[in-house]
This record gives sequence, structure tokens and C-alpha cells, in this order.
Amino acid sequence: MEKMRERRPWGMYKVLEVTPGWKVKRIEVKPGERLSYQRHFRRREYWVVIAGRALVVLDGKNIRLKPGESVDIPKRAWHRIGNPGKKLMAFIEVQQGDYFGEDDIERSSDDYGRK
Repeated sequence: MEKMRERRPWGMYKVLEVTPGWKVKRIEVKPGERLSYQRHFRRREYWVVIAGRALVVLDGKNIRLKPGESVDIPKRAWHRIGNPGKKLMAFIEVQQGDYFGEDDIERSSDDYGRK
């Protein structure tokens, strides 16, 4: 069974709900940190910023988001989110698909040496 709360080098996430076809997380990113540049083959994601400011890279395009703004991440799209600010950034991630395992992550680059 998946842990409900998980610490990462960039911050942490908490799983809020898992149902067939859906998974919802609250993700917090520390100031100056970012997640890996990655893509998924079996799920799409929808991100809504709820605190702080975010810098999203979606297929090479930079998108700046503030609280209440969102972005849709299609399957197979390269993406990452980072916190360019000095305060904690938090967002809600809604995953939709048929599989949510960590082995459905292909990383192009990662600040922490993960593959």
C-alpha cells in the first residue's frame, strides 16, 4: 500500500484520495526547488496552484502560475513544476488514467540524480 505522505528532496506530497481511474495529491515544493522534467504514458495530470507561485515547463514552454491558476498535462507531455519564490509553493495534482505507479515516470533530467 502506498504511503499517504512522502518526503522528497524538493519538498513533500500527501495523497488525498485514490479511486479507480483517479488519484489526488497535495504537493508542496520548497523555495528554489523543482521536480524532475518527466513524462507519463498511462496518466494525464491537472495542476491547480493553491499557495505561492509556480513555474511550469510543459514541452519546453514556460508557464507562470499563481494561486487559483491551473495547467493541464496531457499523457506523454514533458513537464516539470518548480518554485521560483522565497515561500513554500503548494498545488493540487489530479491524476487520471489506468495506472499511477512510480515506474510510469520517464525522466529527462533531475536535479537530484534520480533516473
